[in-house]
Amino acid sequence: MENEILQIKTDSIESIASSLGQMAVDFGIKIIAAILILVFGIWLGNRITLGLKKFMEKKKVEGTLQSFLLSFINIVLKVFVFIIVLTTVGVQMTSIIAVLGAASLAIGMALSGTLQNFAGGMVILMFKPFKVGDVIEISTGQSGVVKKIMIFTTEIRTFDNEIIFVPNSLLSNNMITNLSRGDIRRTDVSVGVSYGTDVEKVRKILTKLLQKNEKIIQEKTPEIFVSSLADSSVVLTLRYWTKYVDLLAVKAELLESIYNELPKNKIDFPFQQFDIRILK
Repeated sequence: MENEILQIKTDSIESIASSLGQMAVDFGIKIIAAILILVFGIWLGNRITLGLKKFMEKKKVEGTLQSFLLSFINIVLKVFVFIIVLTTVGVQMTSIIAVLGAASLAIGMALSGTLQNFAGGMVILMFKPFKVGDVIEISTGQSGVVKKIMIFTTEIRTFDNEIIFVPNSLLSNNMITNLSRGDIRRTDVSVGVSYGTDVEKVRKILTKLLQKNEKIIQEKTPEIFVSSLADSSVVLTLRYWTKYVDLLAVKAELLESIYNELPKNKIDFPFQQFDIRILK
């Protein structure tokens, strides 16, 4: 009787050991398969990313958009490979989806502002309201040269050499003035002269100054007209066109020429005047 009991126990231990051995072999095979899938998947993802990069370079896709899309696609491919690896080792797909859903919801709530900037970056990169090197003015009143367009922020160098990082959501949801668009630009310059001054004489002098400046586009005929009658002066406006790159230089040159030339012709710049009447 004791021998029979001992034989049963021995058989049970051997059965359990055999089962555990088989489970270990099966799990080992799954681990090896998962490792092979992981290595091959990462290699294939890198090859796909490289192929897309060459395709984008061939199609001359903008560098900023190219970098963003390649990074995004590479991450998506690796996540896909990781999910396949988990299912290979026995993790149920429903469990993976539940975990990813919960994680996405938590991350989305915690990073709502960041996700808005991400979406704003997508809008900027796809619709290109501006590009690197453009001079823009944003809704906050600041202006400068665009240095980098990144996924969450855009780097702008202001004209006093400050570097500011603007959230992409601000740029995509508000008005932007792109000062670099268009080859030529119109400029208005106002000049005030004293009441009683011969307006036609002033117009002739100003016309010569406009014609003398080679950077002013003469094909688009400059205009000179009386724009207002101010408290202490008659205001004439000069309206002319220049290339964008010459905009500030031409205005500075023209103002200096006006300041030097009008007094030579005995035309004064009026100061603001007040009449004070004293009553007894």
